[in-house]
Amino acid sequence: MRAAIAGGHGQIALRLARVLSQRGEEVLALIRNPDHADDVRQAGAEPVVVDLEQASEGDIAQAIAGSDAVVFAAGAGPGSGPARKETMDYGGAVKLIEAAKQARVSRYVIVSSMGADPDEPGDDTFSVYQRAKGRADEAVRASGLDWTVVRPGGLTNDAGTGRVSLGEHLPPGKVTRDDVAAVLAAVLDSPNAIGRTVDLIGGDTAVAEAVKAI
Repeated sequence: MRAAIAGGHGQIALRLARVLSQRGEEVLALIRNPDHADDVRQAGAEPVVVDLEQASEGDIAQAIAGSDAVVFAAGAGPGSGPARKETMDYGGAVKLIEAAKQARVSRYVIVSSMGADPDEPGDDTFSVYQRAKGRADEAVRASGLDWTVVRPGGLTNDAGTGRVSLGEHLPPGKVTRDDVAAVLAAVLDSPNAIGRTVDLIGGDTAVAEAVKAI
């Protein structure tokens, strides 16, 4: 499999690249900053410099051409204001949808957020973020692609446990970035995950079994 990861220098993306490359997959990492290329290579991915906010859909399609799947793991990141939540967390996801269609990449996995809601009220940054994520999820579900929406709870940098809870409506909780990456890698290989939206927190079920049970 050849997978293209948008937001390729992000913490989850680097972990996912490492998991996929270690099992022999080819990984492209879409990055905005060329200074991040070495970090991406160390994770086992091939860096491709393309700015999702500035590039055209055609340029992005060219960057992901030949891929079997795309993973949207990009985001405006902590410290960014509401405007970038809209242009990156929502706008970037939509651009990648159109680019995937142009490049004939049918598999699309998006890293969302537990509680994402397109109708989230409020103008504070977190509310705007949750609303942008919810709108992105809606766009992915309406895309006609083979989509999966993964909605992690609060993210930690603790060592992964390899055990999670996956479900449509889970209570709030936390999950390690290692375990999110493991779930994403498993989801990419799991046809039963296509067309599903799942919450993800730490739990007691081995990742492979949890994904198989989606």
